[in-house]
Amino acid sequence: MIFDPNEHSLAETHKLMIGSIVPRPIAFVSTLSKDGIENLAPFSYFNGICSDPPSIMFCPARRGYDGKTKDTLNNIRDTEEFAVNIVSEDFADKMVATATDFEPEINEFDVSGLTPDPCQKIAPPKVKEAKVSFECKLNQIIPVGNEGPGGGFVVIGTVVLFHIDDDVYDKGHILLEKLRPIGRLAGNKYTRLTDKFEIIRKIKPE
Repeated sequence: MIFDPNEHSLAETHKLMIGSIVPRPIAFVSTLSKDGIENLAPFSYFNGICSDPPSIMFCPARRGYDGKTKDTLNNIRDTEEFAVNIVSEDFADKMVATATDFEPEINEFDVSGLTPDPCQKIAPPKVKEAKVSFECKLNQIIPVGNEGPGGGFVVIGTVVLFHIDDDVYDKGHILLEKLRPIGRLAGNKYTRLTDKFEIIRKIKPE
C-alpha cells in the first residue's frame, strides 16, 4: 500500500500517524496562565532531546475543529515556564479527564481531582501524584505546518529541576516496575511496560 497524504483527508493521515508511531510517551504538562489560572493537559508527541543541558520537547497541535492554539501553548508563550509530569497507571483515568478542550478559565486540577504541588524554580505547579516531574524553562517554540487544523508546534524546554520519588529511584536508575508509566496508542488505547528484552550494543566498532 502507498499512502500519499496529499490525496487523503487530514483525519485519515492523523489516524495513520497515531496508529503507527507507537507507543508514545505522554507529557502531562502543567502551566500557569498570566492571570494565575492553573492548566493541565496531556500530549503524546513527547521526547527528550539532549542531556547538556537536559532538554525535552513536546508538540501541542492546533485544535482540530478551528485551528486555534491550545491553552498550554498560550500559557507557555506568556510565562516561558512549564512542568512535565510522567503519567503512571494509577492516575491514568484522571489524566484522561483533562484531555478535553476546556475554556481557559477552567482549572483542570479541579476537573481531574489531581493535586497541584508547588515547584521550586518555576511558578506553575507540578502534579503531586506524579512520581517523576521536570521543572522546565522555555528554550524555543517552533511552528510547524499550516496555520489551521493539522498544524502544530514544537515546544523545547530546558529542565532546570528534576523531582523523582525515592520509591522509583535506585543507584542512578529509574525503576520502571514501580513508576508504571503508560504509553499512548491510537484512539482510546494505552499500553503498559510489562514486557522487556535486552540487546547489547557495541560502544565502538572492532
